[in-house]
Amino acid sequence: MPMLDMRNAKPWIIALTWIAMRAGAQPPESLDLTAVGKDPRWKIAGRTTSIVDIKGKHALKISEGAGMGVVWLDGYDFSNGVIEADMLGRSQPVQGSFLGVAFRVVDGQTHDAVYFRPFNFRVADPVRHSHAVQYVSDPRWPWQTLRSEHPGVYEQAVIPEPDGDEWFHARIVVARPKVSVFVNGASAPCLTVKELSDRARGSLGLWVGEGSGGHFANLRVTRTLK
Repeated sequence: MPMLDMRNAKPWIIALTWIAMRAGAQPPESLDLTAVGKDPRWKIAGRTTSIVDIKGKHALKISEGAGMGVVWLDGYDFSNGVIEADMLGRSQPVQGSFLGVAFRVVDGQTHDAVYFRPFNFRVADPVRHSHAVQYVSDPRWPWQTLRSEHPGVYEQAVIPEPDGDEWFHARIVVARPKVSVFVNGASAPCLTVKELSDRARGSLGLWVGEGSGGHFANLRVTRTLK
């Protein structure tokens, strides 16, 4: 493993870096979203993409469309680790914004995902409020099946509640079989679930749901070595 230049790093960054290295983690990798649409390794299913500047970030825009949309880095080998990204959806209309991260990706139909419903972040209705973040494992375990057969297990509220019309930061910790989701630097996860997929590895990327698009920036991955 190459040595890291720590001379200008803050003490807490140095500490976290060495803890991660001792735990068997590789250095964090920033995946270049501006290469989507140019680098053939980035695959796009169900949507079109573009690069835009919006609300202070240079971002990947995934278009709206019918069904799911998935953008993934073909050939990228992810097993366990941490996936981080900045995301921008919208609070209106209701049922108009579903966006998140896909992992264990085989193709546009077969993958796991953690995604958010920004229109439910700050809603007063307690039922909708509890449907703000969701884990799915497509195609066997879509949200409809999980909500019907396991209510309140694979979706929860996001607390503290982000602004549904502003950028928020998601950190998904995948330590098979557990998946934990943290938002905007929260110390406690807003969702912790047991994976439903029998796939132990696969690619990763970004996900949007029925009728939805979204904006994404700063996709970063820290893979563990086990």
